Amino acid sequence: MRRLLSTDPATSAGSAGPVASVRPLSLGSVAGGAGGTDAAPAAAPVRGGGFDLDRPWRLHPQVSVRPESFGALLYHFGTRRLSFLKEPGLLALVEALSAHESARAAAAAVGLSATDLGRYQGSLAALAASQMLVEGSQL
Repeated sequence: MRRLLSTDPATSAGSAGPVASVRPLSLGSVAGGAGGTDAAPAAAPVRGGGFDLDRPWRLHPQVSVRPESFGALLYHFGTRRLSFLKEPGLLALVEALSAHESARAAAAAVGLSATDLGRYQGSLAALAASQMLVEGSQL
């Protein structure tokens, strides 16, 4: 069966954010039929309506990272989702997550300011919602 890619409106807002996500759809889903097989991902733990920066996070074991000049491509082999990290600072943060006890500690370790971390919090939430990031650490 041929797969088509479409932008996931829940995780990308054009060029407004540093993360864009693309998800595969079956032909039935594209045509508006009931034949789609895509399941909604489980919600990530959140606090105060956003990504909990004080919890440990890491890349899902089935996610591959490919650095690019604009940031990186993330591909999840389990869900077949592709996400674009549009800023190198976000890539540095995502790569540092597993080595620290919280996302906030990882941000401090890579030298991100509180302002940058606030900007990236929504992107981290989108990555968690699409199962690119999972709670827990590899310490």
